[in-house]
Amino acid sequence: MPQIALDTSVIIEYIDRKAQFQEQAKAVFTALLNSEFEALIPLPTLSETYYVSAKIYQKLGVEKPEDTSAELVEWLFRIPSVTVPTGNKDLAIEAGKAKLKYCLSLTDCYVLATSQIYGCKALFKKPEEEMRRKISQLKRAYQLVFLEDYG
Repeated sequence: MPQIALDTSVIIEYIDRKAQFQEQAKAVFTALLNSEFEALIPLPTLSETYYVSAKIYQKLGVEKPEDTSAELVEWLFRIPSVTVPTGNKDLAIEAGKAKLKYCLSLTDCYVLATSQIYGCKALFKKPEEEMRRKISQLKRAYQLVFLEDYG
């Protein structure tokens, strides 16, 4: 089964019905739920998903935003075609190398490291500003895919 490393931004685009790339993220999750590919979601990405979704749910006035965010993370863990790579020293080292070389957020570095170790694409919503500055280097080093490319 093909694999893809997912960034927080893709998950957030999926849950935000008004997001710019919600349709693209929805297509990704439809394929994921149909087991058309395996999503690799590093633990730091799940932590960031909890944090960002809680902020969104708070803004929306959801009664228990933290509980709703926890349910989202638990749901991601339960999807049969989702794997959360853990306990992997190579992943930690590879993420540290990416952080050192490209000065990106640590969560983004974990997504990139996951894609490197598992030989798969890394899917982000769009390149963040810090990523844009080094995009040509990053595209040479990693298999990058962005939801914005399909918009």
